[in-house]
Amino acid sequence: MTTGSSQPEKNKRAVDKKAPLLPSKREDEGGFDEFSGASFAGGVFNLSTTIVGAGIMSLPATMKILGLVPGIAMIVFVAFLTDASIEMLMKFSRAGKTDSYGGVMGDAFGRIGMILLQICVVVNNVGVMIVYMIIIGDVLSGTSSGGVHHSGVLEGWFGEHWWNGRTSVLAATTLIVFAPLASFKRVDSLQYTSALSVALAVVFVVITAGIAIVKLVGGGVALPRLFPYVLDFTSIGKLFTAVPILVTAYICHYNVHTIDNELVDNTQIKPIVRTSLLLCSVVYISTSFFGFLLFGEYTLDDVLANFDSDLGIPYSSVFSDIVRVSYALHLMLVFPIIFHALRLNLDGLVFPAARPLSSDNRRFALLSVVLLALIFLAANFIPSIWDAFQFTGATAAVCIGFIFPAAITLKDTHGISTYWDKIVSVFMIILAVLSNAIAIYSNAHSLFTKDDKATTTLASASRFAFI
Repeated sequence: MTTGSSQPEKNKRAVDKKAPLLPSKREDEGGFDEFSGASFAGGVFNLSTTIVGAGIMSLPATMKILGLVPGIAMIVFVAFLTDASIEMLMKFSRAGKTDSYGGVMGDAFGRIGMILLQICVVVNNVGVMIVYMIIIGDVLSGTSSGGVHHSGVLEGWFGEHWWNGRTSVLAATTLIVFAPLASFKRVDSLQYTSALSVALAVVFVVITAGIAIVKLVGGGVALPRLFPYVLDFTSIGKLFTAVPILVTAYICHYNVHTIDNELVDNTQIKPIVRTSLLLCSVVYISTSFFGFLLFGEYTLDDVLANFDSDLGIPYSSVFSDIVRVSYALHLMLVFPIIFHALRLNLDGLVFPAARPLSSDNRRFALLSVVLLALIFLAANFIPSIWDAFQFTGATAAVCIGFIFPAAITLKDTHGISTYWDKIVSVFMIILAVLSNAIAIYSNAHSLFTKDDKATTTLASASRFAFI
């Protein structure tokens, strides 16, 4: 695949085919650019950045619910299940000679299948990016949700001013960070920001691990609980609140084809997927273990909130600020990867018969500006949108990650599914439906029982399930 005429043929195929999630190699009307193909490392960083988002902060709370042994086992299990679902997608993509997730859905279920996939990606990614922007505002500018004001990092450093208020900070972030990074037409152009994003996630893990180990040696913390408390049916039911978080922890399927299409050698996509899943699993397990070790039974549903208080070590405030700032920067650099897939899918929905998006600068700019403006406005002025995306986000995510790949495998348009593939597919659908049922029930129930502590935990779990 890396010699002879195969690479020009692959580039030509990528240019000529109009499909969602498929970036063109053509940068403008003048022809091809100097791009000769994405690297293995770039693919790993971009896919890992797609996976590791805000949901990482809810993983220590799942350890509090499940205990370390079942919790870590579930993280590993879902990683294997995600690998299987992506392998199913790529198998049918090769068989049907399609270059996008939407193309695989179209091959199996026709135009309706492709549109359904595009809608799910748009709903999921819009919700994710709005929540990212809300969290960035909370971290940097503070929040007064629940009647209690939590100071942001900038407010703590410089006091309260107009320029470090939520609207000003998010406007500056959108113009200085999001807009320039969203202007890249190839996802491979984001490989360095993706590498930095992964590094910032590792910074959080390292600091948390360091503090936890220091306090453990000094007797400041106890060894975390290995297994859950199971006392009655209520406690058994509470175990299932971790399901939506873990099931959606590795959702990245909408960017796999995009990364694959830019590779010099598309046989690398399988090791890229597995390397990314391994890297993210290590980050997830480390975050879960050390976060739960550090805060124990006081671990909050969003562990970042635990860093608002005194950590019980010298320079506690400094370490807290480093954690919060690195986390906000991490989300800023995840944003463009998610945005890339959103723009391509929305273009496929609105302009299904148009020429490739990367060859139409006017359409590319229009979609980018409109989407950034809508996300900015929603994050600033429509706080109730959070509740709406609790319902739609988790549902769209599990459809993208498990239900659609399983349905494609069971439909078996090309007659290539094995008996084992079909068993795994049925299991994935059952798990996805269970996850959705828990998320929808918890969110609906929480609207009527705001003061119930158990219900609040349940709702918080499903809230983080899609981010």
